[in-house]
Amino acid sequence: MTGTRADFGKLKSLIQATRDSGKYKIHIFVTGMHMNSKYGQTVDEIFKSGFDNIYQYVNHEIVDNMDRILAKTIDGFSHYIAIIKPDLIVVHGDRVEALAGAITGSLNNILVAHIEGGELSGTIDELIRHAISKLSHIHLVANQNARQCLLQMGERKESIFVLGSPDLDLMRPEFLPDLDLAKQHYDIGFSDYAIAIFHPVTTEYDKIQEHAGNFVSALIESNLNYVVIYPNNDLGSIEILNEYKAFNGNTRFKLFPSLRFEYFLTLLRCSDFIVGNSSAGIREAPYYNVPTVDIGTRQHNRAQIASVFHSGYQSNDISKTIKKIRQHKGVRTGEAYYFGNGKSRQLFLELLDSGIFWSINCQKQFQERRFHEQD
Repeated sequence: MTGTRADFGKLKSLIQATRDSGKYKIHIFVTGMHMNSKYGQTVDEIFKSGFDNIYQYVNHEIVDNMDRILAKTIDGFSHYIAIIKPDLIVVHGDRVEALAGAITGSLNNILVAHIEGGELSGTIDELIRHAISKLSHIHLVANQNARQCLLQMGERKESIFVLGSPDLDLMRPEFLPDLDLAKQHYDIGFSDYAIAIFHPVTTEYDKIQEHAGNFVSALIESNLNYVVIYPNNDLGSIEILNEYKAFNGNTRFKLFPSLRFEYFLTLLRCSDFIVGNSSAGIREAPYYNVPTVDIGTRQHNRAQIASVFHSGYQSNDISKTIKKIRQHKGVRTGEAYYFGNGKSRQLFLELLDSGIFWSINCQKQFQERRFHEQD
């Protein structure tokens, strides 16, 4: 199940591995931002990947209320799985589409595997992520910290597997298009540039326009070149896009509703830094030792990594952090591999083939954990 460009990047290598094995029949339920032309109609990229059995479902409305999207997605996905009768539902992350998949699967006694649960962050994302974990039967986590969090939540250790972050499977430079090709594809003429992504924080909706305005002002004031990618479609995206109108006519800014994942990785790898509040600044950027200006609370409590510099929402704070980060000369360390070593697809396939998944019971039980226990 995929609802955004970001989670498809996580799922793509696992889909490829299971398809290429010839042992499994894969179906892809595509919904959310993928189906919205405002955000680049990224379902097209899924078709370009050469996958079969792609089912398209529109769950958005004129106003993207998360509760209505959740209800509509549950309805559509419920009808879909009644037809295909899957043995396993795979969801990722902390979006309402993944929550809909977990709810529908658990209520129909179908195994649900959740990728990258057990992580901490700011905003309502964390609540949704933990809810998905409690509704899921199998946990494919990025690292030991996430595993410990799920154990603390009462999940059974036999159902938790450290897989790493699956997008690392695709991130090695030899698997990516070269920079000239990526720039040509998107008509980017900058020699030097930074990546800018600013998502809404729904629990701070009353301040989103102000925060987005500060973000825009700081970027313009920096007098640098930016590749700007639209926010996700959570409540507050309209306010952010309205503030982005200040970039109109400014040749230092190139705006895109979305970028194809592999092209995005190339552009990120070769960028001076990434600024905003996207998880790409915490996950993908450190892998390439690209420094990050992480703004505000959205990635609160995420991994503490030396190449990530935190900033408040005030424009002068953002500006100061941008100046500071441009002096950063990092050295690749083990932190880059905090989210895995690029072998998630291999581990996933081994788990499927071993039969471990299929022995896990759909009837979950809370696992009491005593403080003296060592896991």
